[in-house]
Amino acid sequence: MTPARRDVRRGEPTTTAERFGENVRRCRHRADLSQEELASRAGLHRTEIGFVEGGKRSPRIDTLVKLMGALEADADDLLAGIEWVPNATKGGRFYIWQR
Repeated sequence: MTPARRDVRRGEPTTTAERFGENVRRCRHRADLSQEELASRAGLHRTEIGFVEGGKRSPRIDTLVKLMGALEADADDLLAGIEWVPNATKGGRFYIWQR
């Protein structure tokens, strides 16, 4: 098992998209917003919010900024538990940390 993967049976995020989606959902609940309300505030379609929260889609940078504004959250909140560690020569890997 690579450090970026976790045991799916425990319900833990296994990808950056899943971790990001979990963070968006947590921030949305903290803001007491429905997916529809968040979508409206962010200028997105409700299904986009569902795809992001479900870990089925990674957002573009403009969507990330819209979500930050709509949730009144900063990038640290939405990227919590996601870390890129570069290799010494080139490339690197993502690590997904549990809360």
